[in-house]
Amino acid sequence: MSAQAQAFFAPQDYLAWERQQETRNEYVNGEIHAMTGASRKHNVINGNLFAALHTQMRGKLCEVYSNDMRVKVNETGMYTYPDIVAACGKPEFEDAQIDTLLNPVLIVEVLSDSTEGDDRGAKFLHYRTLSSLQDYLLVAQHECRVEHYARQVDHRWLLTEYQRPDETVILTSVGGELRLQDIYERVEPG
Repeated sequence: MSAQAQAFFAPQDYLAWERQQETRNEYVNGEIHAMTGASRKHNVINGNLFAALHTQMRGKLCEVYSNDMRVKVNETGMYTYPDIVAACGKPEFEDAQIDTLLNPVLIVEVLSDSTEGDDRGAKFLHYRTLSSLQDYLLVAQHECRVEHYARQVDHRWLLTEYQRPDETVILTSVGGELRLQDIYERVEPG
């Protein structure tokens, strides 16, 4: 999310306005935040994640979306565009436009210098209120590192960190896995 915010908007006004925009904007606490462009590393990692998940979800009752699927957090009213989001079973949408997902089971954010603090902090606080969410991944782009937050039966979140290319993240929410060597294919460290 960008640091530049505009005047207060009601959620329905944001959504009507956003659907007419050529660029993506997130909404939190009545403010609209313009999203910035992504680096080459960010785009390659995001593409690798999407490709791996999309392939694994064939024949399953899960769908994966990249970048442009808006997610609404009903409990807090936040609208956001995760880098990768997946839904299993019947996806639920805010309205007939079918462009705002309400029940993600997996959210992935590829960290950048400008968004890392928000992805780890405020955004994750919002995401945790989604009763459907089971897995939250933070993927570094300047080093081989994935942080996997998995919701436990008691609703606590368990953090597991992965830093070696030969490690695999198991995603129970979608019945899949992500190998770090696949996530970081064609990405130079640093």
